[in-house]
Amino acid sequence: MSEAVRAEGLVKHYKEVKAIDGVSLSVPEGTVLGVLGPNGAGKTTTVRVLTTLIAPDAGRATVAGHDVVKEPDAVRSLIGVSGQYAAVDEYLTGYENLEMIGRLYHLKAAQAKARARELLAEFRLDDAADRPAKTYSGGMRRRLDLAGALVARPPVIFLDEPTTGLDPRSRGDMWEVIAGLVREGTSLLLTTQYLEEADRLADNIVVVDRGLVIAEGTADQLKDQVGGARLAVTVADTARLGEARGLLESIGSGASEVDEHTRTVTVPVSGGTESLLAAVRRLDEHQITVQDIGIRRPTLDDAFLSLTGHKAEETTEDDPAQDREREAQNA
Repeated sequence: MSEAVRAEGLVKHYKEVKAIDGVSLSVPEGTVLGVLGPNGAGKTTTVRVLTTLIAPDAGRATVAGHDVVKEPDAVRSLIGVSGQYAAVDEYLTGYENLEMIGRLYHLKAAQAKARARELLAEFRLDDAADRPAKTYSGGMRRRLDLAGALVARPPVIFLDEPTTGLDPRSRGDMWEVIAGLVREGTSLLLTTQYLEEADRLADNIVVVDRGLVIAEGTADQLKDQVGGARLAVTVADTARLGEARGLLESIGSGASEVDEHTRTVTVPVSGGTESLLAAVRRLDEHQITVQDIGIRRPTLDDAFLSLTGHKAEETTEDDPAQDREREAQNA
């Protein structure tokens, strides 16, 4: 299978800050690569390099076989890009936005108009086609922005955190659109800080933290790095949380985790159903009331926490890498 996108050792520094520091990744044709990481990890800088908006300080990248530094015009003619913020003209209607983009891609007037109507229907925006974009909801603007990235039917699409700030329903709608693109053979690089999004959409995942690729693989492969099943128990009485933890650790196969807010103890186990039954008996013997109990596989959140030491959506307010990346995006 040939590669739609390939990056080797990409480096981009802003003075003393290493926005990306040797990022390598690959997107085989017709697949989705999820680039997963917290704010300030270097995701947006990587996308800006791959879409020819900024030049790397070192490394090499190709998109559809064209070098992003040596052949930027060829790359731009073959890609669609949707950034973190909807890039629409709020004073134009949805139809006018898409028609304008079509004309900028040098489509003939009739083609641009037909393509605009086609995309508005596909993205369920046809009822609002003749309304100014400033009257659109956040989810509608995001869909319009993604439609704009598809006007020229590009074979490679870059989506930089396309669902950030959307409500759950709008996020689900975007997931359906993205899945539809992949079914049609589009190659897609998707950056996200939402683990559920990467788990659902990506064929392969690259985990980026502080400008470095720290892990890669399928969602299942990353989860397997954490270990086996987890026994999760939610107790009714917070005062008995410590006692429950001790009992469960005697059953489990490793150190437990405690969430005092949800009154939940989670411990790795190797016995599956046997461990579950043993936990029920032990807690009942000590008259500890249980509100919920179950065995679950490690999640992508568990994998990310294990790999980085923090959750995917955590970030440091004064993280200079995030500030530099934001500055680069707004430049």
